[in-house]
Amino acid sequence: MKELVNKVLNNSSLEPKLIEEILAVGRLKKVKAGRVLISPESQASEMPIVLQGLLKVMRQDKNGNEVFLYFLEGGETCAMSITCCIEGKKTSFLVMAEEDSVLWMIPMSYLDTWITKYPSFRKFVFDSYQSRFDELLNTLDSVVFLNLDERLYKYLLDKKQASGSFVIHKTHEQIANELNTSRVVISRLLKKLEKAQKIEQYRNRIEIL
Repeated sequence: MKELVNKVLNNSSLEPKLIEEILAVGRLKKVKAGRVLISPESQASEMPIVLQGLLKVMRQDKNGNEVFLYFLEGGETCAMSITCCIEGKKTSFLVMAEEDSVLWMIPMSYLDTWITKYPSFRKFVFDSYQSRFDELLNTLDSVVFLNLDERLYKYLLDKKQASGSFVIHKTHEQIANELNTSRVVISRLLKKLEKAQKIEQYRNRIEIL
């Protein structure tokens, strides 16, 4: 499994010495699809790097309502968990495995040293912040400027791009929860997309054409 970690980290252009340290202090974690990795109001102590699979980051309010923010795929990390740990704050977001995932967990206690010691790690962290910020802006734009049917189609395309698959294994209820709307509305809009020949629907799965 460390060969997989090596492969993913080498693609991130990190220094060989830093990769050795990451391998030495990190640990492997496997997360089944649907399981929560980081829950709201928890104290982040490790930074996850996705080796295989796909994570989704959600915003959750006090009533348990959720809205989808963005996906984390191979080689990426959760920038918000880094911020919470450095500032000593509890998390205000939810990270869940969208599909069976393999992660490399790094203790947060090493981050300050690595950011100072290794330029490549500093760039890796800053690039993560920038990528997540851009994705949050895209999510905000879709909420403010797009109709719900456009938001839904964008969500499906984002899922396709992140997973690398044209087939999306989701129920109408699950999609409705992530877009913070009702199942009835999602079912109606999916039917509309199907009539426009943008998707095909099957039981608990959607295929993008």
